[in-house]
Amino acid sequence: MTSRTTGTPHTTKRGRAVRTAATIVAAVFTLVGVAGFIPGITTDHDGLAFAGNGSHAMLLGLFAVSVLHNLVHLVFGLAGFALARTANGARGYLIGGGAVYLALCVYGLLIDKGGAANFLPLNSADDWLHLGLGAGMIALGLALLPRERDLIAPQA
Repeated sequence: MTSRTTGTPHTTKRGRAVRTAATIVAAVFTLVGVAGFIPGITTDHDGLAFAGNGSHAMLLGLFAVSVLHNLVHLVFGLAGFALARTANGARGYLIGGGAVYLALCVYGLLIDKGGAANFLPLNSADDWLHLGLGAGMIALGLALLPRERDLIAPQA
C-alpha cells in the first residue's frame, strides 16, 4: 500500500531493516564477483577459465572460481539491489536466495569435484561457505520479516 500524500511505499523500522540487510548481502555478492577477476585477490589468475573444474584460480587462495562463477555472483548481487527496493522483495531475496545457496551446498557435496558436473567450479571451502550463506540469509530474512501490519499504511 502507498502513502496518501507521497505515493511512496509505507515503510517501517522492520521493513527498512530487511531492505538494508538485503542491500548489504547484495553488495557483498557484487564485490566478491568483481574480486574474482582481480589478480592478487584471486590467486592463479592466469588459470582462470570460463567454467568447469579446469579453472585453477582461487579467490583469496581458498575458494575455486571461474568466469562463470564470478558472473553468477555479480548477477546475484545486482538482483539483490533490485529486490531490496521493497521489504517484500528484500525478504524474498534473502529467504529464496538462502534456499538457493543451501541447495548449491548440497549439490557441491554430492558431485564429483573432478567431474563434468562441477561446472562452476566448487571445492570444499565453497560448500561450507554456501552452507553458511544459505543459513545466514534465511535467518536474516526470517528475523527481519516485516509483519503484515508493518507493510500497510495507516488509514486516515
